[in-house]
Amino acid sequence: MRPVSKITAACAITAALALTATACGSSSDESTSSDKGEMKIGMAYDVGGRGDNSFNDSAARGLDKAKAEFHAQTKELTAKNGETPADREQRLQSLAEGGYNPVIAIGFAYKDAVDKIAPKYPKVNFGLVDSVSDVKNVASIVFTEEQGSYLAGVAAALKSKDGQVGFIGGVDLPLIKKFAAGFQQGVTDTKPKAKVQIQYLSTGSDLSGFGSPDKGKEAAKGMLDKGVDVIFAAAGGSGAGSIEAVAGKKGAWSIGVDSDQALDPALAKYKDTILTSVVKNVDAGVFDLVKSVKDGKPLTGTQTYTLAKGGVSLTTTGDHLKDIQTQLDAAKKKIVDGTIKVKSTT
Repeated sequence: MRPVSKITAACAITAALALTATACGSSSDESTSSDKGEMKIGMAYDVGGRGDNSFNDSAARGLDKAKAEFHAQTKELTAKNGETPADREQRLQSLAEGGYNPVIAIGFAYKDAVDKIAPKYPKVNFGLVDSVSDVKNVASIVFTEEQGSYLAGVAAALKSKDGQVGFIGGVDLPLIKKFAAGFQQGVTDTKPKAKVQIQYLSTGSDLSGFGSPDKGKEAAKGMLDKGVDVIFAAAGGSGAGSIEAVAGKKGAWSIGVDSDQALDPALAKYKDTILTSVVKNVDAGVFDLVKSVKDGKPLTGTQTYTLAKGGVSLTTTGDHLKDIQTQLDAAKKKIVDGTIKVKSTT
């Protein structure tokens, strides 16, 4: 799984990892823009929406590219904390009834809503990011998060002084476990004697682990106190707290997620301690789907964006990986050619 990196609890949750919820009816923020043209693209963001400097913004980049290239009209709706399943359904239905095609749902929490609404509009093409739907007119856009996380594990192992590294997951869910599994494997494959501490901030239906920077900060401090000097947080907005804590420990590194968090304005003062970020290029998936609809050959079924296809990658902002790039390139090559099989469960 999944998941806005902002330091306060009021900040938006990284949609990549965020699970959605809105308050019925008036709970959705709406943004509509139009370039005169026949194509209409509908986007349903996860919590945080456009401007989260992470998962949702990656999707927005794909939408912006498609709008510019195809002179399309766009409508954007955003999920809210505390919403009901009916709210998600209503959001998708309003876009479909408004003539938008495709309608793209950002975040795996939209799965049930897509499964229910898409069959009612067989002539509309739907996109679902981070989950898989079996409905015929849905393109399921998924990523091999574990592969990008493996490379982050290699980097962590090589940068750690004593082989003590940590992983903080927002919620104990399958999507987040993919990040944990790949990271742990990358660390231990690189340094078999290294130790990986794994901690989740919440479990089950408690999604607070995705939007509580204080919890992320507390968890990171606990790890740092135990000798950990590299921490990868796949925890939505909670990851900002982890990054802040790491910045306060001399010689420690943090690893961001979903977007290049070293470029996040809200984290600017911590950028020198952000080693890298595991990026998921949602924009590519969004654009590919829109283009396929424009071309009259809409994508359906599962569309998997792998390391080989550039679906996931590590950022290099700050040149902190320069001294270990050769090892990272070697690991990437082995994943791409199949020599290394990355696990998706711990």
